[in-house]
Amino acid sequence: MSPSPGPSSRVTALETYDIRFPTSRELDGSDAMNPDPDYSAAYVVLRTDAGDGHEGHGFTFTIGRGNDVQVAAIDALRNHVLGRPVDEICDDPGSLHRDLIGDSQLRWLGPEKGVMHMAIGAVTNAVWDLAARRAGKPLWQLLADAEPEWIVRQIDFRYLTDALTPEEALAILRRGREGAEERRARLLERGFPAYTTSAGWLGYDDEKLTRLAAQAVADGFRQIKLKVGADLADDMRRCRVARQVVGPDIRMAVDANQRWDVDEAIRWTKALTEFDPYWIEEPTSPDDILGHAAIRRAVAPVKVATGEHVQNRIVFKQLLQAGALDIVQIDAARVAGVNENLAILLLAAKFGVPVCPHAGGVGLCELVQHLSMFDYLAVSGTTEDRVIEYVDHLHDHFLDPVVIREGHYAAPTAPGFSAAMRPESVAEYTYPGGAFWAADPETQKGQAA
Repeated sequence: MSPSPGPSSRVTALETYDIRFPTSRELDGSDAMNPDPDYSAAYVVLRTDAGDGHEGHGFTFTIGRGNDVQVAAIDALRNHVLGRPVDEICDDPGSLHRDLIGDSQLRWLGPEKGVMHMAIGAVTNAVWDLAARRAGKPLWQLLADAEPEWIVRQIDFRYLTDALTPEEALAILRRGREGAEERRARLLERGFPAYTTSAGWLGYDDEKLTRLAAQAVADGFRQIKLKVGADLADDMRRCRVARQVVGPDIRMAVDANQRWDVDEAIRWTKALTEFDPYWIEEPTSPDDILGHAAIRRAVAPVKVATGEHVQNRIVFKQLLQAGALDIVQIDAARVAGVNENLAILLLAAKFGVPVCPHAGGVGLCELVQHLSMFDYLAVSGTTEDRVIEYVDHLHDHFLDPVVIREGHYAAPTAPGFSAAMRPESVAEYTYPGGAFWAADPETQKGQAA
C-alpha cells in the first residue's frame, strides 16, 4: 500500500503538453464541419510532494491548430493550483473548482465558456483523477460511493435554481441509492451499452463504410452513427448503404455537426427519414436553443440530440426548459470538468431526458464512461435508451484504455479517471518537438515557413 500523504503535502507542479495525432491523413474524424481534424489533447499533469507516487492527469480535446492556445489557457491557471494542500483539493474538489471559475479577470474571457472554461475542466478533471487514485477507486465508483450530500456540495447551483435546486438534487441522489447494489453487480457483469461512429466518418468510401458497419453489428453494437450534412444526395446514398448492411433492427443515428440553418435542418432531416434515423445530432448551432426546439417539433419522431459543444450547465438548462432536445450529450472535456457534468446529469434527471454522451476524440471515451456509469448507479438508475459513443482509435495511447465487450463498455477497475497517457506517446506526439512531428516533413516545412 502506498504511504498516505501527510497533512502538509501540497501540489508542487502543473505540467502541460501540446499533444497532437495526425488523424487528418486517414480522414478519421472527418465530418461536414470538420473535414480534416488532427485529434489533439491539451494535457495536464499535477504532481505533489506527498510521497505516495500519485499524480493527477487531465486534458481537454481539440482538433489541431489552436491546441497551443488551449495549453496556454491551462498554464494561466497554474498559480491557483501550486501550493494547494493535497488533502483539501482531494477531499473537496469543488473548492478548487470554485476558485478557478471565480477568477474574475480570467472569467471575463468567457464568462464560463470557451477556451478558458475548457482549461478549467482539464485542471478540475486532473484533480478528480488524483482524488480517485488516492482513494484506490475508479472515478465512477468514487462518485457512486459518495454521500449524496457531498455530491451536492460539489455542484455550483448558481444560475440553475429556477430549474434545479440543491434540495431537488439531493432528493434525486437519495432515490438513486435504491437498488444501487443490484445495478452495480449488473454493471460489473455486463458493462454499459455503447454505440459506434467508427463506420460513419464522412471521408470514408462505400467499401470502408460497408465493411465497418458490418463489423459493428458483428461486434455486438445495436446502434451506429453516420456523419451527414455536406451533400444531401451523397448522404442519402450513404444512409441507404448503411441501412442495407445493418438491417432494420439496428438503430442508426445521423450527425450534422452544426452544419445547417434551422429550415435547412428540417428539410434535410425529413429527406433522410426513409432510412429511419434514430436521432439527428447537432442539426444547427449549439447555442441556438429556440432553433433546436423548432427542429424538434418539426422532425418528430426523429429525436434531436446535442451537447458536445454546449458550453456550460446554463445552456443545458435552457435546452431542457425549452423542450429543445430528446437526448442530452454531455462531453467530459467541453464544460468545466466533473463538477459541472454532475450538475448536467442531475438536470437531465430532473427533466426525464436520457444522457448519451459524446465520446471519441482523444481519450473522451476513457473519461465519459465514468460519468455514465455514475449516472446509472446513482442518478437515473437505468440504461434504457442510454448509450455511450465509441470510436475505435487512439485508445492505445492511454495506460487504462476502454474495454468494449459485445457492444458494451466494461466498467474500469483501475483507480483514477482513466486519463493518464503513456509516457512514450507523450514523448512521440508532443507538438512540434516530439519524435513523430520532428521527423515529419510536412511539419518541418510548416515550421520553416
